[in-house]
Amino acid sequence: MELPTISVITPSYNQGRFIRQTVESVLSQHYPKVEYIVVDGLSTDSTLAILQEYTNQIQLIAERDNGQTDALNKGLRLATGDIICWLNSDDYFLPGTLQQVGEFFARHPHQVWLTADCLIVDERGKTIQEPIRYYKRLLRQLPASLYLGMTNAICQPATFWRRSTHEQLGYLDESLRYTMDYDWWLRLKSIQLPTVMKQSFTAFRIHSESKGGSQFIDQFDEDYSVLTRHESGKPIQLLHQLHNKLIISAYRLLK
Repeated sequence: MELPTISVITPSYNQGRFIRQTVESVLSQHYPKVEYIVVDGLSTDSTLAILQEYTNQIQLIAERDNGQTDALNKGLRLATGDIICWLNSDDYFLPGTLQQVGEFFARHPHQVWLTADCLIVDERGKTIQEPIRYYKRLLRQLPASLYLGMTNAICQPATFWRRSTHEQLGYLDESLRYTMDYDWWLRLKSIQLPTVMKQSFTAFRIHSESKGGSQFIDQFDEDYSVLTRHESGKPIQLLHQLHNKLIISAYRLLK
């Protein structure tokens, strides 16, 4: 079985507390065909010093950018792998993830994208928000056309797609600060529905400085705006609005 090359993109800025774990989680996969690109926006903390230790194992781009989405697009345009993903600089892969991904795409040459589960962890790597995680797992058992309209139930760092899709769909929307991933899933859906695996591929970290932890109201506002770009039907828009209100209430209770 011929395994595909996998390109992992990490956008990085001032995550010195977490970046080593992120990098090590990719390099310790021992996947035979991995290309790892880290795009750093000239961090002012310890991040760049740590990344310099790995320059013989990663492709490091260190220059000013216009934010996370701009950094991601730089990496995506540089990538040469058959399969693409992005792993933020405070998240990390679980052992064996890339092998599972590579074998899946090798066995399913016509499948465009794949998504799986992820842990939700805090600054220390302790599992948190288990009810939210299990709820999203339940949603992903519904038809993708339904749950992708109702909410973004996709785990971003546990999602992989074929690089060839960029020839048809372009790259990430740099006007989006929070939900460039949701916009990308809805664009991928226009080609094909995802395959959903139950395994946990990654750990998604929420901490005091993360956008998902401190700016979730703004994130949900942008999320709804993205939905309306792709779904004009009033019933699905109303369902999405109602769902956002319920999730915001749940987040407030958990916090």
